[in-house]
Amino acid sequence: MSGKPRLEARVGRMGTESAFEVLAKARALEAQGRKIIHLEIGEPDFDTPAHIKEAAAEALREGFTHYVAAPGLPEVREAVGEFFGRTGRAEYPADRVIVTPGAKPIMFYAIMALCEEGDEVIYPDPGFPMYESITSFAGARPVPVPLHEDNEFRVNPAEVAQLVTDRTRLIVLNSPHNPCGSALTREDVEAIADIAIRNDLYVLSDEVYWAIRYGGEHASISAVDGMADRTILLDGCSKTYAMTGWRLGFAAFPPDLVEPVTRMIINTVSCTAAFSQRAALAAVTGPWEPIQAMIDEFGKRRDVIVEGLNRIPGITCTEPAGAFYVFPNISELGLPSEQVAQFLLDRAGVACLSGTAFGPAGQGYLRFSYANSVEAIRDALDAIETTLPELTGG
Repeated sequence: MSGKPRLEARVGRMGTESAFEVLAKARALEAQGRKIIHLEIGEPDFDTPAHIKEAAAEALREGFTHYVAAPGLPEVREAVGEFFGRTGRAEYPADRVIVTPGAKPIMFYAIMALCEEGDEVIYPDPGFPMYESITSFAGARPVPVPLHEDNEFRVNPAEVAQLVTDRTRLIVLNSPHNPCGSALTREDVEAIADIAIRNDLYVLSDEVYWAIRYGGEHASISAVDGMADRTILLDGCSKTYAMTGWRLGFAAFPPDLVEPVTRMIINTVSCTAAFSQRAALAAVTGPWEPIQAMIDEFGKRRDVIVEGLNRIPGITCTEPAGAFYVFPNISELGLPSEQVAQFLLDRAGVACLSGTAFGPAGQGYLRFSYANSVEAIRDALDAIETTLPELTGG
């Protein structure tokens, strides 16, 4: 015997999230005394609003420190269902809502509950890497639908329709979108809803960035007639309320999935921390002013980074409609995205991600998170503009 444990093949099919790998490299350079500007990690740089932190502290004082029901506290489930209805999504009763420690478990539970060997999941490419990773882990086949810059990086319903087969079980949507910052229109979600209904499919609608929009209303497929019972509506506190470390996700599920997903929670995490759920309650029912201030600041940063990238030779950048990411086109540089991203970290001291971290269709692009100050963004832009000629020979 080798003394090493035998790993099942499915573990090898599981991917990772490159943002954390780049963050680790950036931290290592900082430990050597280098100054690094962090534009790689998808995390708001704002503090959790005070009323939310106080709600958690009060919950601890009141004894919310024990097990609770696996799908969540009743008052939180009810508030989340109403919150969905207030924010342009379908409104759901409490018994359709489940609270989880972060939003990723919702993706995992939904895909594992719906898919088995040979099934297919359609997902956006570029896209959040967990969609493909979890699908592969489940033994299903990931089927990418490419996002095109000339379509504002929005999913094209006609291309989705062409990918549907008799093995398709699930369509994954993400709007506003990571990494491209695109946002689906009402016409987009209506057309995709028609595909789902005609082919008897479920939709996993990842809407964790729903609030961070720069003009226009959020369009949710859950609000389209006939889709509330076909949609796993995924949201959480991390992005909207600057609560990444709290690990708070929630979702509305089709009726037939509530019990299976609840069993998965019991088998994996038992429940979500009670005191943090009380913080989620304060978040979804509390004042909007601190959230709006954060969104307004993101809008200012977006303008700065888009303008700055477009002035650098060899780079063009479309204006994102939501989230806090830009996805500039660097194909004119004639170099692989991975090489450019590594160069910017090593020479410019700017941490960003290769577009290929989000799928093959990301080749020729980089992703920058503008969850940093305007001053830091300007410094990063200057460093990129100054050092890039070393790489390109310009």
